[in-house]
Amino acid sequence: MIWQRKQKNARYREEQQVAPSNGVIWLLGALLLVIIPHLLRQPGWVVTICLIILGWRLLSELNRWSLPHTAFRLALAAALLSGTYLQYQTLNGLDAGTTLLTLMLCLKLLELRTLRDATIVILLGYFLVLSGFLYDQSILSGLYLLAVVVLLTAALLVLNHPDENRGTQRSRYLKSASALLLQALPLMLILFILVPRIPGPLWALPNSSSVGKTGLSDEMSIGDISHLADSNEVAFRVTFSGDIPAAEQLYWRGPVLWQTDGRNWSVLNKNDPLNNLTAPEVTPLSEPIEYTVTLQPHHRRWLFALDLITVQPNNSILRRDFLLLNKQSVNDVYRYTAHSALNYRNDQLLMQEYQRAIQLPDKRNPQTRALAQQWRQQATSDRERVSLVLDYFRQQPFYYSRTPPLLESNDPIDQFLFEAKKGFCEHYAAAFVTLMRASGIPARVVTGYQGGEYNELGDYLLVRQSDAHAWAEVWLQGDGWVRVDPTRAIAPDRIETFEDQYRFSETRNDALFNPDTRWMARAWLKTLRSWDAANHQWNQWVVGFNQKKQQQLFERLGIGELSISALVGLMVLIVLGFLALLSLYLLYQRQRVQDPLQQAYQTLCQRLSKCGVDDAPWVGPKQRCQQAMLKLPKQRQEIKSLFNHYIQLRYTTHRKPGEPGAFIQAVRRFRC
Repeated sequence: MIWQRKQKNARYREEQQVAPSNGVIWLLGALLLVIIPHLLRQPGWVVTICLIILGWRLLSELNRWSLPHTAFRLALAAALLSGTYLQYQTLNGLDAGTTLLTLMLCLKLLELRTLRDATIVILLGYFLVLSGFLYDQSILSGLYLLAVVVLLTAALLVLNHPDENRGTQRSRYLKSASALLLQALPLMLILFILVPRIPGPLWALPNSSSVGKTGLSDEMSIGDISHLADSNEVAFRVTFSGDIPAAEQLYWRGPVLWQTDGRNWSVLNKNDPLNNLTAPEVTPLSEPIEYTVTLQPHHRRWLFALDLITVQPNNSILRRDFLLLNKQSVNDVYRYTAHSALNYRNDQLLMQEYQRAIQLPDKRNPQTRALAQQWRQQATSDRERVSLVLDYFRQQPFYYSRTPPLLESNDPIDQFLFEAKKGFCEHYAAAFVTLMRASGIPARVVTGYQGGEYNELGDYLLVRQSDAHAWAEVWLQGDGWVRVDPTRAIAPDRIETFEDQYRFSETRNDALFNPDTRWMARAWLKTLRSWDAANHQWNQWVVGFNQKKQQQLFERLGIGELSISALVGLMVLIVLGFLALLSLYLLYQRQRVQDPLQQAYQTLCQRLSKCGVDDAPWVGPKQRCQQAMLKLPKQRQEIKSLFNHYIQLRYTTHRKPGEPGAFIQAVRRFRC
């Protein structure tokens, strides 16, 4: 009972120990860095409140403001809870959860008084750092959050050793925190490799509303894709099992747009029966090629494949219009392997497809309809009608521009074809398909990406959002659906800007063409490619370390295929072995004396034990001295002098220079 009461009293004193001011300031700085990535994704009112609370707490530590009363904190907590619910209409999910956690963490600062409170805040900070990986798994994000973990750990050390936080001691705590993380690195690697990989997401979190859907859309308004051309964000990376096809053959198929109101284009309605039909058989006219795509998260189900896919990836769906879909949204980096034939024939056309591929809104774009009817009467075949349209683009003064004029008319295709004559790929694709349908030829718009940049350092193709493209497909008897890219009909001298293939700048950069700075541009380009190659490896071996890669690694190590239960057992054994080795190391370090004075004293005790003096570790120096003098009366004075010298050195607060050395030399000379 007495022991339990003492333990409770010790715990009570620990809970009531006031958090040191310098440690709290460290903690505030670390927490600011923790919440910055989350604040960038959250509403303005959340950012304002968090910054106000952090500033309030800082002024409180500087003895300028007092902390609020309990009633105010409770009212503020209720208001923040209500605000979060009103913002997201739920308290569940990624966005609402991280917002609520961020606000409650900041609110906790207004009642932080004891060391126990500070420790709880640091643990919540660690959890908030972990939640950051649910949004971004890039190398830069990982390095940033790792640095934040070091600062949080350093703040924990400062809070527990406030009196030593002076001058150079601050850098020492940063070094100590870094050392702690390095010591945990082996165990982290073991767990990373051995923890069973479960297919699919670990948490069934709803899609994040703040994580924008990047890249293409299931709708196309004239001017949409031209905005993507200014983005250097990575769409996906591709590695080929053989040679990379020519750039003009690299059409990465995405959403297929069937429906139009004369201005906007969209995919089939969700309930359209065609969506439930499987893809028709394709006759490859060339050897299929194999490739692996590492797709960046775009929060849609689309998977991009070379036109036209012959063997689809696992867990995917191939629709009637050859749109490749994943079974769930791509919210993380996703890797898949596919096969495609660059030359193919598909000669199946259902009546439902024909009806949708010929549809045009009534009384829209009358000039375009009239021109199409003229060509329909003039041409003798569908192929000739296609050629007439392409010749029209070549011969008329059409320009390819990333900044075309706005088409504000109710008949935008008419305005483009007969007035503006300046547009981006979606202008030409929409106009071409409209002309084809008006002349009686089934046609549709296909969106996706075209081309890519080869990275020789990583031997892969990099496709960016700036490679987004739109083209057309027409149905020709005997050939089936045939790709037609009307943008290629524009003469090179009518392309307004020349974007070099590397696109290393958001705007046009002529550095590569200036002989004086060409070397600098090439060096910068090589640096960018090296960094992108590093990101590619990171996505493959860290972010994309799935069940398949785990089994491949085990096979390389000669372990073979392991079940989940075997993996768990192996992981437990290795972790227990690691902890056992760590315990032995710590025990050895504890027994190993680092102080030269203590080492000399232990040497003295060992020599006396050989002469019959008790060497029990609990015997103090005075008692041991008495035993030694009784056992060795002839060396009484020498023994007394040695022990007195040791006691003086060991327990004095000030040592004179050279004194420990004199004692060490005396011990070395001592013999019994």
